[in-house]
Amino acid sequence: MGSSSEQRNKMRSKKPLGIQLFENVRGSPLSFRSCQALVLVLTFLSYASYHATRKTTSIVKSVLDPKTNLGMLHWPSHLYLEKLKGAENNMTLSSGWAPFNDEDGTALLGEIDLAFLGVYSFGMFFAGHLGDRVDLRILLTIGMIGTGLFTAAFGAGYWFNIHNFYYFLGMQMIAGLFQSSGWPSVVAVIGNWFGKSKRGLIMGIWNAHTSVGNISGSLIAAAMLKFGWSWSFAVPGIMISLVGLTVFLFLPVSPDVIGIELDLHLKDTEKNDMDAPLLEGRLDVKEKAVGFIEAWIIPGVAPFALCLFFCKLVAYTFLYWLPFYISHTAIGGQYLSDSSAGVLSTLFDVGGVVGGILAGHISDHLDARALTAASFTFSAIPALFFYRIYGSVSLIWNIALMFVTGMLVNGPYALITTAVSADLGTHSSLNGNSRALATVTAIIDGTGSIGAAVGPLLTGYISAKSWSAVFTMLMASALVAGLLLSRLVVAEVVAKMEPRRPAPASDLPVSSMDEP
Repeated sequence: MGSSSEQRNKMRSKKPLGIQLFENVRGSPLSFRSCQALVLVLTFLSYASYHATRKTTSIVKSVLDPKTNLGMLHWPSHLYLEKLKGAENNMTLSSGWAPFNDEDGTALLGEIDLAFLGVYSFGMFFAGHLGDRVDLRILLTIGMIGTGLFTAAFGAGYWFNIHNFYYFLGMQMIAGLFQSSGWPSVVAVIGNWFGKSKRGLIMGIWNAHTSVGNISGSLIAAAMLKFGWSWSFAVPGIMISLVGLTVFLFLPVSPDVIGIELDLHLKDTEKNDMDAPLLEGRLDVKEKAVGFIEAWIIPGVAPFALCLFFCKLVAYTFLYWLPFYISHTAIGGQYLSDSSAGVLSTLFDVGGVVGGILAGHISDHLDARALTAASFTFSAIPALFFYRIYGSVSLIWNIALMFVTGMLVNGPYALITTAVSADLGTHSSLNGNSRALATVTAIIDGTGSIGAAVGPLLTGYISAKSWSAVFTMLMASALVAGLLLSRLVVAEVVAKMEPRRPAPASDLPVSSMDEP
């Protein structure tokens, strides 16, 4: 009894200061549902702010590197070059920012993207491993404040008139390292609080933070350009730091931290699935964190991780290069300004919100994650083709095709990084071990992030020859992503068909009967 009280006191000592203060003022503890709502809001804002800082680079690219690729467009750019240079909102295109306004400026920007995402994906594996062993609230706070500082430091290059490529490279690499702590942490926290019922739909809605972050980051960065591109980095950097402080003060990482674990077990039979955590705690089991190799061999982890490699290759190519592509492509015979291109590109993320929710809902209804993800990736191939061919016809066509492409590209990406990761992180082979979710999440998203690094890098080089070649690469990646799930899709289809098969007649040969 004494040890139980001591354990409870130890857990209460980890309760966030903001919650302690709120409960003292209120005179009563927070309810379970209130904590769930708080967790949803804080983790949503947390990762939205991560993506807001990540999106700024793509908006500022056209300012840093104004002239690269003007001669390699689908339309003959010389017909519009004078109009482009004379546009009032594109005055910055005549100069750019050294060293990115040189002939190899596009390649340099691609190398910065690679460095950021390379460090991000590398750090993800260690962050997930670390997340199963330390306080997730502290890890998330450090990651957010560090991201804010070094994102702002990248923009400070404008204020201090810095033109050294390695300064910008270094700032992005350090920011990527801090960002790697975000995703394993927020998914693990959500996994501690929410149950399996309608997991795909709930996490699909929650995963809208990615697109909300991209949209808000695009709008903020585009709005700040008129004050100087440095503010496009500084403002999102300040915002994520403030959200990080809020996370430190108020985020309860699990029910036991706020002292309601025993109540959950007593009322377990009265709760529905949504109230039950993904990982039901066991008071009599001492859990050991799952190793890296152990997590890799969990059934389904490897194929989904490799599929995400190609899904994120496509998604992040759009994330980093879509505003640049739009501003350097004549739409209906006219070029858009940098800020207008940034605003227009947000429609890709609006489609992504719808795609994530739709993929989650469909996968819940069918109870088939792999089939849903593969269907979206295969459907993305014609969408990418039509956006490249007909997106330049008119603004209306561009908007419609961009929205559909965003829906089909981000749907499987959102599904795999949320519901699928949670499914695999709570796989039956783990025997209820709750200290695997962050590791499994990090493996899947870390592998995906390697693809996220490769895509933008290749785009920087391939686009110098042809944007059509870039879209060919994206379509091929979507095809491979779907094929990687083929075995899992077949298994799901077979499993669905099994219950519908009529029972074998007694006079049939024994060999024709299905084995139990």
